[in-house]
Amino acid sequence: MDNFQNKKVLILGFSTTGIAAARYFIKQEANVYISEFSELKEKNATIVEELKEKGAKIEFNGHSEEFITNSDFCILSPSIPTDAPILEKLKEKNIPFYSDLEFISKKENNKLVLITGTNGKTTTTALTSHILSRKFSAPYCGNIGISPIEYKDKNVDYYVVEASSYQLYYSPTIKPKIAIFTNLTPDHILWHKTIENYFEAKAIPFRNMDENDNAILNYDDKLTKKLGEEIKAKVYYFSLKKQNVENCIYLENNEIIFDDKKIININELQIVGPHNVQNAMCSILSAIILGIDIETIKEALKTFRAIEHRLEFIRTIEDTDYYNDSKATNPEASIVAINSFVDKKVVLIAGGRDKKTTLKDFIQAVKEKISKVILIGEATKRFRDELSENGYMNIVNSKTLEEAIDIASLDKPDVVLLSPACASFDMFESYEKRGDAFKNYVLSKK
Repeated sequence: MDNFQNKKVLILGFSTTGIAAARYFIKQEANVYISEFSELKEKNATIVEELKEKGAKIEFNGHSEEFITNSDFCILSPSIPTDAPILEKLKEKNIPFYSDLEFISKKENNKLVLITGTNGKTTTTALTSHILSRKFSAPYCGNIGISPIEYKDKNVDYYVVEASSYQLYYSPTIKPKIAIFTNLTPDHILWHKTIENYFEAKAIPFRNMDENDNAILNYDDKLTKKLGEEIKAKVYYFSLKKQNVENCIYLENNEIIFDDKKIININELQIVGPHNVQNAMCSILSAIILGIDIETIKEALKTFRAIEHRLEFIRTIEDTDYYNDSKATNPEASIVAINSFVDKKVVLIAGGRDKKTTLKDFIQAVKEKISKVILIGEATKRFRDELSENGYMNIVNSKTLEEAIDIASLDKPDVVLLSPACASFDMFESYEKRGDAFKNYVLSKK
């Protein structure tokens, strides 16, 4: 569909996706209906008025027949559960529905550089955009907080898209030019029901690709390595050690190497940890595939710094470095952060809303690398019980994040690390708000 004038477009969910879609389709002179299951939040009141003034119809607290009936198609918030009754109703009425990413892909698959996986997506997305922008118009978007619809009809060369498993589940035909799969560990199991379903949602774009497309896969991850053997795309691998396989970028003697060429020494990177070496490898391969020369890639890598809430260095106070890793909302992400510090005395602040995933590997990492754990939020009891049952006893409970920071500082460690391994919603509106609270308090300390 190229002409949306007078078409009835249903948008489910008053979210980043929904707002961007509404603004776009209003400009296309469509009849825009936004339907939100929850109540109106005060912070959204101004945007609601803006969209209503431009002609959109908006409802909260449910999905009415008036809004649904005779819709030509539906753009939905990717967080809507797969078994939501509204989806059954759309199917009964033969109203097609898909994500904003699927909508973009209908016409611009060849412009998509897509990044998915459990951990590392955001940094890889931002870094890939950072490098590609040396030569192209290549904004980052997607699950990183900006809908790709924001850039529709703006003559971008490439959409550098962070794609969540939710978005991909609702993007059945997406077929990007380049797709990156960083890794896979258990997450969002309540939504997907099983880890197999979670993996298959992530695998959708790769299974749709053909020999003209490019897949970048983690050779050190069994599932993603196996995926490379099953798809038709040209496959590139990345690994933290040299592998006997074609088209593999790897690490040797602290040098990132591809096609027998040294790209960069990892000591020249501004981002720390083995996981960030892997993220850099993914971005390097994307740039090479799109024809960017090695020197340009190297210079871009040298200037990229960690983005907010992803192992973000805040400041040093009396020889203690403070790092904000609030984006670590599952144990696997926290393990990555913990393992980024070698031969350092590290105090870890963890806890929040518990995702109830296994803590086995998290506990092992804590026992090996962490001098003290300070727990906050709803997860405190389970985390404390499981840590102590497994022989780790240096644990302190804290009622607030600020108190946790003060307690951590008393030990005068090398590093105070906020890496919660939990969602934020028990104490904060989002992981960003949690990270901001950490940063603001650390920056206020004398």
